[in-house]
Amino acid sequence: MSLHIYEQGPETAPTIVFLHGGGGAGWMWQPQLEELADFHILVPDLPEHGQSATIKPFRIEDSAIRVAELIRTRAHGGKAHVVGLSEGAQITLKLVATEPQLVDHAILSSALVRPIPGAGLLPPGLIALAAKWSVEPFKNVDWWIRLNMKYSAGIPEIYFPQFKRDFQNLSGELFAHVMVENQHFRLPKGLERVSVPTLVVAGKREYGIMRKSVREIATAIPSAKGFLVTHSRTLSVAEEHNWSMTTPELFTQMVRAWLIEKPLPVELQPLK
Repeated sequence: MSLHIYEQGPETAPTIVFLHGGGGAGWMWQPQLEELADFHILVPDLPEHGQSATIKPFRIEDSAIRVAELIRTRAHGGKAHVVGLSEGAQITLKLVATEPQLVDHAILSSALVRPIPGAGLLPPGLIALAAKWSVEPFKNVDWWIRLNMKYSAGIPEIYFPQFKRDFQNLSGELFAHVMVENQHFRLPKGLERVSVPTLVVAGKREYGIMRKSVREIATAIPSAKGFLVTHSRTLSVAEEHNWSMTTPELFTQMVRAWLIEKPLPVELQPLK
């Protein structure tokens, strides 16, 4: 089965593929779609997510294979810039390692490649059960959904209808798949041979394990550069993680600058 794909942009423009984070869908890239209309853009809903919900299970390796096929068949010239956030960034990293010839430039925002202490010890069945208990009884309770949207995901109120739809469709199985894949993902083999210009970023106030992941990825890829993002206003960890929506102007400015090889925004501070 094929992923659901949203497509827009001029027929002759370079292609950008945007890969969303776990539990969301392609709607998470709406601000970038509006501001990067001069590019040809492909936005898939990843397996088990959004309108690709019937494609199961979600796996990072399988998702990378599917994205590679998407680029071969629908990207202009059979090559694309790829921008990934969270699990989408992990998929992008896997793609860069396995199919670098398909990627023009890559941006990895908050790609975890180090273990969170204790998190990987939970069995998938227990994770699924916990998700069921915290979601099933509250699928039609707007205040609970808003609480999760604000404090767990850091997503602005304007996206409540989309977030509510995904929350109501969230299964314990999907939550377990996303968590297990995220926690067990490590640096793929072969990165030392990659020449794709790769930008690796995370919020300056994100968890230390995420900042360490930025450094590890940037060190592993010879053509990569690692940066931490300093926001002009104080954001929660979740808001920094999903900054493509919480500070979309800065995120989009970064994307455009990296893809056309112009100076990056001053809010991006190089790793020392």
